[in-house]
Amino acid sequence: MIAGSTDVKIMVRRCLLTFKPFRIFVVGIGFFSLCFLMTSLGGQFSAKRLGDSPFTIRTEVLGGVESRGVLRKISDMLEVILKRMDTLSKLDNSSSTDARRLDELSSAINRIQPAGLVERIQAIAQNVSNMANRVEQILQSTIAQSRAREGSSSQCEVPREPRFPECPGKVDWMRARWTSDPCYAFYGVDGSDCSFLIYLSEVEWFCPPLAWRNHSSMPTPFTHHQTKAPKRQAAFRTDLSVLLDQVGTGKESLSFMKRRIRRLAQQWATAANRLDAKLQQRWRDQKKILVHVGFLTEESGDVFSPKVLKGGPLGEMVQWADILTALHVLGHNLKISMSLKELQGFLGVPPGRGSCPLTGPLPFDLIYTDYHGLQQMKQHMGLSLKRHKCHIRVIDTFGTEPAYNHEEYATLHGYRTNWGYWNLDSRQYMTMFPHTPDNSFMGFVSEELNDTEKRNIQQNKVNNMAVVYGKEPSMWKVDLGKEGFLQILHRYMEVHGTVYYETQRPPEVPAFVKNHGLLPQHELQQLLRKAKLFIGFGFPYEGPAPLEAIANGCIFLQPKFNPPHSSLNHEFFRGKPTSRQVSSQHPYAEQYIGKPHVMTVDFNNSEEFDSAIREIMRTKVEPYLPYEYTCEGMLERVHVYVQNQDFCAPDRPFVPANLSRHGTAGGSRMPGPLFVPLSNSTVLGWALNVSIPAAWPPLSSLRLLVSQEGQSCVEACQSSGFICEPAHFHYINNKEALHALEVQCEVVDSEINHILPAFSVMRRECSLQREPLLFSCAGHSPKYRRLCPCRDFRQGQVALCQDCL
Repeated sequence: MIAGSTDVKIMVRRCLLTFKPFRIFVVGIGFFSLCFLMTSLGGQFSAKRLGDSPFTIRTEVLGGVESRGVLRKISDMLEVILKRMDTLSKLDNSSSTDARRLDELSSAINRIQPAGLVERIQAIAQNVSNMANRVEQILQSTIAQSRAREGSSSQCEVPREPRFPECPGKVDWMRARWTSDPCYAFYGVDGSDCSFLIYLSEVEWFCPPLAWRNHSSMPTPFTHHQTKAPKRQAAFRTDLSVLLDQVGTGKESLSFMKRRIRRLAQQWATAANRLDAKLQQRWRDQKKILVHVGFLTEESGDVFSPKVLKGGPLGEMVQWADILTALHVLGHNLKISMSLKELQGFLGVPPGRGSCPLTGPLPFDLIYTDYHGLQQMKQHMGLSLKRHKCHIRVIDTFGTEPAYNHEEYATLHGYRTNWGYWNLDSRQYMTMFPHTPDNSFMGFVSEELNDTEKRNIQQNKVNNMAVVYGKEPSMWKVDLGKEGFLQILHRYMEVHGTVYYETQRPPEVPAFVKNHGLLPQHELQQLLRKAKLFIGFGFPYEGPAPLEAIANGCIFLQPKFNPPHSSLNHEFFRGKPTSRQVSSQHPYAEQYIGKPHVMTVDFNNSEEFDSAIREIMRTKVEPYLPYEYTCEGMLERVHVYVQNQDFCAPDRPFVPANLSRHGTAGGSRMPGPLFVPLSNSTVLGWALNVSIPAAWPPLSSLRLLVSQEGQSCVEACQSSGFICEPAHFHYINNKEALHALEVQCEVVDSEINHILPAFSVMRRECSLQREPLLFSCAGHSPKYRRLCPCRDFRQGQVALCQDCL
C-alpha cells in the first residue's frame, strides 16, 4: 500500500506546490505528516474538477481490493481539499473568521496520523469527509463575500454633490482618523470607504444616503423629532419621597439639598394645591426631563461639596434643589444625573470618546443643566448636541447676553469669553434673578411665613441688632475698606456674624463682633428673626440670603457701586458673558423691592452711612417676600415655561403682507397698521384685529417704543414701566414698525449687529436685524436709537405677561 520512493518524492513535491501560497495556515501543523498521510493512503490524485463535491463516503471496514478503492476515494477528497485551500489562498481580504476556521481545519488535519491498520481507515475516511465539507463551506462563503465587496466597492465612490459639500472632506478625515475613537467601530466602521460612507450618511449626515442600502428601517437624523410618544397628562405631586431617593447620597452638597427639600415640603404641597385650583384642572403635558447638575460632578472638579460645611457658597445648591422640587411637584417624569456616567447612560451615548452622535430620538423633552454640564454634553454627544440643543435649558446665575452667545459674532467683535458662544436662543439661559430680560428668569424660593409667625417676629425684633452677610473670613478683611463703617455700625448696634471657623476665632473678624460660627439653616433663621438689620459688605453678589433676611423682617443695607461693577472694571465679572452694569451688591433687591425693606448707600461716605443706620433704627417693617420667590410663584413660572417655551419649532418667516384681518371677507388682506396707539399712552400696541400664528408670549402683551441714543431696550422698557421681551423682536423687525413710530428713513437695510433693529437720527439710516440669535434687549449704541419690544407683566411675577398664565 506504500508507494515507491519516486512516488513519494512526487507526492511531497505536489504537497509543497499546493501549500506554498497558503503557508500561513500550515506552519507548524505537521506539514510533512499530512503529505506522508496522503502518500501512505496509497491512492494517486485523480483529476477531479473544482466544482465536484464527492464529499460523502461509505465507511465500512473493507479489505483487499475494496479497501484500496476506499483509499482512492480518500485520496481524491484530499486532492479536492488541497485545491479548495489553494483557491482560498488566492482570495484577497479573507475575513479573520475564515482564517480562524482554516486554522482549526489545519489543526484537525495535523491530528490525522498514518496508521497501517485497515481498522483505522473508517475513522480517517469520516474525518476527511467532514473536513472536505468544512472547506467547501468556507470557500463558498468567502467567494460570496468577495463578490459582494467587489460589487459594493463600485457603489462606494465618494460622491461630490452640491447638497453635501463636506462629504469628500469628511471621508478623507475618516480615512486618516477613524481609529481615533472606538465609537466609529461601534457603528460598523472597518476602514473601508463603504463603511465610511454608510456611517457619514446614516449615523452622521454629511454624505447622501447610499442607493443600495436598505433605508426603510433606518432612522435618519432629520426625522427624529417626528416620532413622538402619545401625550400624557401631568398631575401635581405632594409626596417628595421619590424625589429624595433620586437626589442620591454621598456628598455634603446632596445632603444640603435634601435637607432643604424636606424643610420646605409642606410649603411646596400648599403651593401645588393653590396653583392646581388657579389652573382649574387645565390639561398640562407631562414632559420627560433630564436634570444634569454638571458643577457637582467629579469630572468638573466639584469644588462646592467640600465647602458646604465650611462657609462655602450655597446659592447654586439652593437653586438646583428648588428646580428639582418644582419639576417633581408639577408632575413631570424626572431623571437626575450627578455624574458623567449617569449622563451617558440616560442619553444612550455610544462607547468611546464622544466623537460620534447619538442615534435615535432624544429620550427627553427637556434637559436642564449648567455650563459645566453643557461642556460635558458637547464632549460626549458629538454632533448630536447641535441637533438636540433646542431641548436644553442652561441654569446661568449671572446671565448670558446675545452678543456673547453668538459664536462667530462674539469672536469677530471681541465678546468671546470662556463661557457663552453656544449659539442657543438667549431665552434658553435661565438666571437666578430677573436681571437679564434676554434670558429666562428661573429663580428659587424663600421660606414663606404665615400670619402668626409674622406677628411673633415683629414682637420679638431687637432694634439694635445687626447681622453681617459674610460667612467666609476673607469677606471681613480690613483692607477692603470695612473698618470705618463697621465702627459706625458698632456705635449704634450690636453686631453679629456667622463666620466659619474650626478651632480659633478668625482674626479678620473684629473683637466687638459676636460670631456664632457657621449656623444650620433653621438656627440662621432664628437669628434673622431677631435682628433688625442685615448688612452686606459688597460681596457675594446676588445671593439668596438678602431675600431670606427680608422675608424674616430684616432691613437689608447694601453698598452702592460707583462706578457700577462690570466685566470691564471688576475682576469677578471679567470673563463672564455679560456687559451688565451691577449698581449694587444686590440689584434685584434695590430695583424690585427697595425702601423701606432695602437701603442702598455709599459706604465710603460716612455721613450717608451714619444717616442710613439711624433711619433704619427708626423704621418698622413687616416681613416681606416677593410672590415670584414663593413656592407658588416659582411653580407658576416653571409651569408656564415648560408648557409654552418651544425652541425646537422651525422659525416661521414674518411676512407682514401675508397677515389677515378679522372682519374681512374670507380673511382677505386689507391695508392698515400693524401697530396702534394705546389709550392714555405714548407707546404702541399690536393691532388686535390682525391674525397671526400663535405666539408666546401672546402679542396682546407687546408694547412698542423707541429708546434714547445710548440707551438699551432694558432701560427704555423699565423707564416706561415695562419689561423688554426678546420673543417680540421677531414682530417689530420690519418697515411697518419704523413707519408706525414715524421714523424718517432714507435707507432701510439689514445687517448683523446686536443693537438692531435701530436707526440713526442724524444720518436718517434705518437697519433691521438679519440674525435672529442677535436680537438683544441689552445692546446699546451712542449713535443709534433702538426699536424696543416691551411687554406688560403680572403683579409680583415679572417673568410672565398679564395674559401668560
